Amino acid sequence: MFHDLPRAMAERMAALEAMDAADRSDGAAHALRLRQIPPETGKFLAILAANAPAGDMIEVGASAGYSALWLSLACKAVGRRLITHEISPGKAELARETFRLAGVREYVELVQGDALALLPWRARLGFCFLDAERSLLPALFEIIVPRLVAGGLIAVDNVISHASEVAAFLPAALADPRLDSVVVPIGSGVLVCRNSGD
Repeated sequence: MFHDLPRAMAERMAALEAMDAADRSDGAAHALRLRQIPPETGKFLAILAANAPAGDMIEVGASAGYSALWLSLACKAVGRRLITHEISPGKAELARETFRLAGVREYVELVQGDALALLPWRARLGFCFLDAERSLLPALFEIIVPRLVAGGLIAVDNVISHASEVAAFLPAALADPRLDSVVVPIGSGVLVCRNSGD
């Protein structure tokens, strides 16, 4: 998946990485920053997604579409499509531009709106990447976990870098009897959960 990235995708990834670095160095307001995953997390997520069972592949928190580019590689490899959600109109527009410039619209569908309202329409989830506001994680989990197929995967970013913000959520997720879960110390820390039910 990672060898010989299409030139258009590599160029857009580099542009987004530069934008993210500028956001972090110039003191941009938290809500306006792209807050992207690092490339190693993108590769990790793509490997997870490529090995997830059949079912919808979703992302909550598209931002400018950087993580979706990595996930699109998994979609291409296994013949699936990512549905990514972004509540911010400005970031959703950036994501649309990303998917157009990178040439991945065949593999990525952007839904602009509140994922808490939209996700209940999804019946069978094979993979879900959560990169949303930490305060939303408990509510998102309660929508997503019952909809996971057997062996379905959830990945949640920032559980090490923002430990204080997930102080209540993380222990509950790790102890959830419906899931086999582990925190992987890659990037900002990724919680990976697998539906252990039938």
